[in-house]
Parts: sequence; structure tokens; C-alpha cells
Amino acid sequence: MFRRAPSGPTQEQVLEALRDVVDPELHKSIVELDMVRGVTINDGTVAIDALLTISGCPLRETIIQSIKDKVRSLPGVREVDVALGVMSQEQRQGLIQKLRGGEMHPAKTSSFLTHDSPTRVIAVASGKGGVGKSTITANLAMALAMDGRKIGVIDADVYGFSIPRMLGVSGQPTAIDQMLIPLERDGIRVMSIGFLLPNPDDAVVWRGPMLHKALVTFISEVHWGDDLEYLLIDLPPGTGDVSLSIAQTLPQAHMLIVTTPQPAAASVAARAAKMAEKVNMEVIGVIENMSGFTPAPGQPPIDLFGRGGGLRLAEQLGVPLLGEIPIDVAMREGADTGQPVVKGHPESPAARVLRETARRLAERLPAVARA
Repeated sequence: MFRRAPSGPTQEQVLEALRDVVDPELHKSIVELDMVRGVTINDGTVAIDALLTISGCPLRETIIQSIKDKVRSLPGVREVDVALGVMSQEQRQGLIQKLRGGEMHPAKTSSFLTHDSPTRVIAVASGKGGVGKSTITANLAMALAMDGRKIGVIDADVYGFSIPRMLGVSGQPTAIDQMLIPLERDGIRVMSIGFLLPNPDDAVVWRGPMLHKALVTFISEVHWGDDLEYLLIDLPPGTGDVSLSIAQTLPQAHMLIVTTPQPAAASVAARAAKMAEKVNMEVIGVIENMSGFTPAPGQPPIDLFGRGGGLRLAEQLGVPLLGEIPIDVAMREGADTGQPVVKGHPESPAARVLRETARRLAERLPAVARA
């Protein structure tokens, strides 16, 4: 029921103001999501009746405050009262249908499971562990987000997940029936098996089919939003089940290879590229990590892990070498404290190269303009 007394704003003005209130997890207007169920206006007092998706919504107070702030900005409003209920099962199912391409976008789907999806999917691979693949993934995600891009990260390294710590994200994702909402920090939406374990220090002891199921859940049952420009997937080392599942589930995915200058690491990374070729996944570039260490300003770099492995691998694959990331203590410290070096120490040697590498990656695989 929508009613209006003689004084105060009109119902249309209130609803228009509420269109600017965005659900902080779903990234859409609460009006567009049918969360506003009633508006009553009486002598400068506006009462808003709205619905939360689930009881115990962690961002309840944020939504209430945003509603009050928007409505108070209207002329003639003296007081705003907000009553929040909870959606019924039927209402939640309608919401999920909208988010997955129903009434809200009848002509298109927000899924990136199709060849023509506008979301750029980049699987970050290394072939072997210990080359800093996850650290590179976290910093590329942060650099792209700092450049205004809408970024998602899937931590597909199920046995050795580390993205939550590197990005400083913790907690449990909100579940709306069978749909999960990724956790978010600094504009980066993140999903990891670490969020679903009772204890983040627990070991994951699964066989291949369980890995595939978890990965498909992260891709198809998580609401990433229809504005996502880049989805980075931190792959586990090697060329096993998870890499094959990515290729099968995301036909438009590209692969980014991370290696060190060491010939042994580069030769193993080449195997990941061969796997990508076999499953029709395009390799878009190579990043060389741990390229050298400068002991003091003005001193020549020391090539602790050799030299030139990344360039040789890029030439072998016929793709560009997107960046050579130097060894930098700040980079390691940022990974341990949840503050990627590109944000925590933006002027450090590694941060400068990583930002330039992210820029080259975006030029190599430009974001698709949204309709």
C-alpha cells in the first residue's frame, strides 16, 4: 500500500530517491530488486517498508542508513522510519530469477558461461608451485580494480588456497537459497573454498569429482553480477582436474602463464601452455616473477633465479612478455598482511611493474563495452 498525506514529497519522488540505494552485496537498486514494498508519507514523516533477502543479513544497518540518507535529502522530509522484513521463499526465487537474467534483463544473461559473454575470464597458471602465481593474481586484481575495473577472483587452488589471506578477505559468503554472494573488499569480489570451511586451517582432502563440483559451484552458483569486466582464476599448479574443468566450463577463458627466470620453471610452465592448446584455451601472455633483486639503490640487480626464462618462454609460445616482476620484500609482506603491494606500497619497484603489467594485460584483452 502506497499512501500520501497533503504535505511532504510524493511517492514518485521517494521511489526515485530509493533507486539510488544499492544493495551492497547484489550491486543493484533495491527498487529494481523489488525490495521496497511500501511507502507511507504523513506530514513530513516518510515510512519505508522494505524486505531483506534473508534474516540476519550482515549489511542490514548499512541498507537502513542508506535508505534514510537518500530520503532525508528530499524537500519537506523531517523524519524517515524504516521497517525491514524478510523475503519469502517465493520472493527469493523471483529475485534469483531476475539476477540470473529473468525479468530484469530479458534479452541477455549475466552468466559468463557462454562464448559471447562480455566478462573476460583469465586463468592464471604456472605449471609448478612456488613461482608466486597467487601473489601475481592478487596484485593484478587489485591493480585492475584501482583502475576502475569490476573484478572477480576465484581461488581455484582448492588444496593450497591463499587468495583470501593475500587480499585480506575473511568471513562466510551470504547464501540466498542456492545462490552464493561472493565476499568483497576494495571492489574485488572473491570466492574461495577457504570461506566455506569451518576452520580456514582445515585441509581439503578431496578426489577429482569433488574438485570439479566445487569449481562449477563457484562459477555457476555464485552471483558475480552482470557488470563484471574481468574474472581472474588462480589455478593450482600442474595440468590436472581443475585446469580441465575450467576449459570445459568456461569456453571463452584465456590463460596467463606465470614463471620465474629459471629454465626449469619455464619448461614446466610450457606444459601448462600445451595443455591450454589441447583444450582450445588461448594463452594471452607470460609474466616473469622474481626477475632479479636489487640489494641497494644504485646497485646492479642480482639474478638469483637466472635470467631470461620468461622472455624465452614468451617467444616460444608466440605471445608477449607482459612484465618482469623484481623480487621485492614489500611484495612478500603485502601477501602476508592482506595488502597487495600495488596498494600498500604503490611506489615500490614491484608495484610499479605490476601496475604496468596490469595495464598491458588490459590492452591485450580489453574489457567489453556493456550495453
